[in-house]
Amino acid sequence: MTEQLMILVAGPYRGGTNDDPVLIQRNVDAMEEMSLAVFRRGHLPVMGEWFALPLLKHAGSKKIGDTVFDEIFHPIARELIGKCDGVLRIGGASSGADDMVATGQKLGKKIFRSLEEIPLLDREPPARS
Repeated sequence: MTEQLMILVAGPYRGGTNDDPVLIQRNVDAMEEMSLAVFRRGHLPVMGEWFALPLLKHAGSKKIGDTVFDEIFHPIARELIGKCDGVLRIGGASSGADDMVATGQKLGKKIFRSLEEIPLLDREPPARS
């Protein structure tokens, strides 16, 4: 049996949006939908956005691409990859997501290009309390 993996889901955040908040949210929604599918295959999905966005707010970022954004957004995802077993690249053009794949490759992580490449685990569902 394959072990459970922690997999960073990397896709466009700003890519193709011209920084339009509605389109950015669509990109986040697509990554979260894929994260749910990864979870349903028996693995632990993570997204850099889940870590970076709350920190950006508290660090005083005023807009995408400002100094605080650049200090936190991609660097936190790169650090997170070090804790993960793999990276799943989804979506269209994105220099940030491509950077996450390159970082994963440098660190020797598994790189997945589709959900079907991720092993399906046969596991017991967690006990309900």
